[in-house]
Amino acid sequence: MKFIETWLAGAYLIEIEPQEDERGFFARTFCSREFEEHGLETNLVQCSISFNRLQGTLRGIHFQQPPFQEAKTVRCTSGAIFDVIVDLRPDSSTFLKYFAVHLTAENRRTLYVPKDFAHAFQTLADETEVAYGMSEFYAPESAAGLRWNDPFFAIPWPLPVSVISDRDASYPDVQGLEDPRLVPLQPRQVVPG
Repeated sequence: MKFIETWLAGAYLIEIEPQEDERGFFARTFCSREFEEHGLETNLVQCSISFNRLQGTLRGIHFQQPPFQEAKTVRCTSGAIFDVIVDLRPDSSTFLKYFAVHLTAENRRTLYVPKDFAHAFQTLADETEVAYGMSEFYAPESAAGLRWNDPFFAIPWPLPVSVISDRDASYPDVQGLEDPRLVPLQPRQVVPG
């Protein structure tokens, strides 16, 4: 695997190194030894998939509050996504900055998302599936998020939003929060996007 560090310290794009023959190819998508060599979390305790029927579906911007922060791997297994992570580490030089990348079934890239980052994606094709590996079990009482169209971030989502959950549409803006990792769990009124 090739580990390409993004400009947000600790976040990596991981590309496969296919071993090809007449049948096609074989490639690793996870190796705890290689992850450990790059200082990445190796204890993945849960894997999930997200299936999205329509292009333009937006999920996020999600994270888990302390003490249930999670590192995760994100890979698009069918279709394509515009994937975004936001650095929520107050002591980081890239605090509240984001990184965005296209993950597709064709490019087979994985995005490694460190703990104390928020994550979101928008589907770029109908019938898109995304696979996740998480270092922490899902803790619903710890689930939190930031508003997908917060003008502070001004994320250039490539498509109009066709589908978004009420919860995701009602997360607060980051401005005015004392610590963005401690977002109130009660959603506020939906802000038109």
